[in-house]
Amino acid sequence: MNFILSIDTAVTEASACLSNDAEILALKTNHHSHESAAWLHAAIQQLLHETTISIHQLAAVAVSAGPGSYTGLRVGMAAAKGLCYALQIPLITINTLHMMAVAALNEPTDLLCPMIDARRMEVFTGLYTKALDEVLPAQAVILDAHIFSTILGQSTITFFGNGSQKFQTLMHHPHAVFKNINADASHLSALARQAFQQKKFADLAYSEPFYGKEFFSPAHKQ
Repeated sequence: MNFILSIDTAVTEASACLSNDAEILALKTNHHSHESAAWLHAAIQQLLHETTISIHQLAAVAVSAGPGSYTGLRVGMAAAKGLCYALQIPLITINTLHMMAVAALNEPTDLLCPMIDARRMEVFTGLYTKALDEVLPAQAVILDAHIFSTILGQSTITFFGNGSQKFQTLMHHPHAVFKNINADASHLSALARQAFQQKKFADLAYSEPFYGKEFFSPAHKQ
């Protein structure tokens, strides 16, 4: 048995999931996006209590490593690294867009395009096949009506995520499909299990969130 704790605080609703190999044992979701730091550790305790699993039975901790919410990513990464350090177990980091693509695998289109809102007309996005092969790497893009037009001429694409809503106002290609698909830590667990089996572990000391672009705040002004 390989009990893996999966944590996602990168998207709008934070979540934590406990799995045993391919089986999802329990899932907790926080619907208040600004309370992830206070919610997360209590949620992990609840997961362990409800499943009667000791924290010392965990084989690894997986975390969605970005792109996404700057504060959320830092909360999730800090919690995951702290647990791994204390328990001396591996850390698994998974790209958030990759996690989101797992949630859309049942869609009938050729390709999957998760989008995370990055304010104004910018999104974090990537493009995946149904086999989860990466067609377009995760990146920040400014939306316009011509993005993806060449690919849409050859393939159907499902666009989803909280950044896709503003793209829908620009894109009216018949091969573009827009869906409301929610991803959470349960979708992270499948990727975490594969990484665990392949021993694809992150460096506990040097792992950092993938922010997608440089963080800016008014304090950075000269």
